[in-house]
Amino acid sequence: MLEVIDLSVLALFVPTFFFVSITPGMCMTLALTLGMTVGVRRTAWMMLGELAGVALVAVSAVLGIAALMLRYPEAFQLFKYAGGAYLAWLGVQMWRARGRMVMVAPDERAKGPPPARSALALQGFLTAVANPKGWAFFIALLPPFISDDRPLAPQLAVLIAIILLLETLCMLIYATGGRTLSRLLERGENVRLVNRVAGTLMLSVGAWLAFG
Repeated sequence: MLEVIDLSVLALFVPTFFFVSITPGMCMTLALTLGMTVGVRRTAWMMLGELAGVALVAVSAVLGIAALMLRYPEAFQLFKYAGGAYLAWLGVQMWRARGRMVMVAPDERAKGPPPARSALALQGFLTAVANPKGWAFFIALLPPFISDDRPLAPQLAVLIAIILLLETLCMLIYATGGRTLSRLLERGENVRLVNRVAGTLMLSVGAWLAFG
């Protein structure tokens, strides 16, 4: 790694991207919401999709694919609207205590199947890829850490690996916090409250994604 990237670069890169990751945003709010309703283990499938989306955005930002997104903003805007509408629909389902992503009382958990892993992964991927602020961060922050004097591919591989590690750590923090909160509110009418809080957060993420 020392031959690929200078230690002084890493010393600045790690805290910079940790701050970017830990700051509340769409993906962290999604991790918090799902941690509340489906638990940390099931939320991990959303995290896998989100990490794949983050890696795609990071590579695209460096390779210049983002220029195409800027050239055809209408297509990107439609993608944002579609992703936002999907998350808003999930939020409404949570408010109505319907669907597979709502929290249920302990004595009712055997009645319905958990959300599909593929659906959670897709949810995370769409949120990461359709997040305009994610593109902005990577376009602005990632290229300055890449040296023209060294091969691009090894540098990019190391930096993206660090980004994904930091992103995973931060999502686990949010998901664990959400799960802890849900356990404190897991009895009686509190279950409905958790679903409505989670639904409101999901609606907020959907609106953020579509209009942010």
